[in-house]
Amino acid sequence: MTGSVQTTEGYDGFRIEIDEAGQRGDIVLDRPPLNVISMAQRAQMAEALERLDDTDGVRVIVLRSEGRHFSSGGDIGEFLQSSPEQVSRLADHVMAPERCRKPVVAAIRGYCFGVGFEFALACDFRVASESAVFALPEQRIGMIPGSGGSIRLLHMIGMQRTKDLVMRSRRLPARQAHQWGIILDCVPDDELEQATARLVDELRTVSPLAQRTIKGVLTAAQDAPVHVGIELEGQAYGRLRTSHDFREGVQSFYEKRSPRFTGT
Repeated sequence: MTGSVQTTEGYDGFRIEIDEAGQRGDIVLDRPPLNVISMAQRAQMAEALERLDDTDGVRVIVLRSEGRHFSSGGDIGEFLQSSPEQVSRLADHVMAPERCRKPVVAAIRGYCFGVGFEFALACDFRVASESAVFALPEQRIGMIPGSGGSIRLLHMIGMQRTKDLVMRSRRLPARQAHQWGIILDCVPDDELEQATARLVDELRTVSPLAQRTIKGVLTAAQDAPVHVGIELEGQAYGRLRTSHDFREGVQSFYEKRSPRFTGT
């Protein structure tokens, strides 16, 4: 990104870029050629996401990669070196994009396998190029997805399609992933960056307070009965009624001007 500030700070297999003008913070997977994600990297990525979520001036977080592939998945050898207790808690790290109050966008090309796919599924939006291929291939090594991937897919695309992907370790091309609703957009390879930037620019125009409120409501409501979710939505709606951003939004509507939201 032009004018961005980069930092590695000892991060394992990724870096952070902050575009102050674009109000955007990127976590960039950078372990060529396949961007394999190590155990240590999962925890560091969770910490980096939390850091960007707390960074003033960053409105939208983007998870993307260098090179031809998003990620081929985790370092398989490390699983044999980790205790059952350690691997049973890996989902806590991969859940970090969902915990962020700010919107998180995954920009995906090439392989998006294993834990790379699971990180992407925990994001709010997924934009992929036509070269992207998605898979949870753990069955091929006598294992199952362990960081939330199969369960997120179950809620997203239903039982039959999730079994089709997970139990057969099937590779899903980007266009079919788009048809199934796993990704928001499927664009030509050379348009991925522009499509991501357009989405980021759109997301940062609305009230940050309303944005993080509805993200929290939807995250909580997906595990709740319908009427519990409606109650959560109504309570949040009532709280926003007293906000500066709502008053500014209404006033700017009547004055036919762009709103100046403050997030309060």
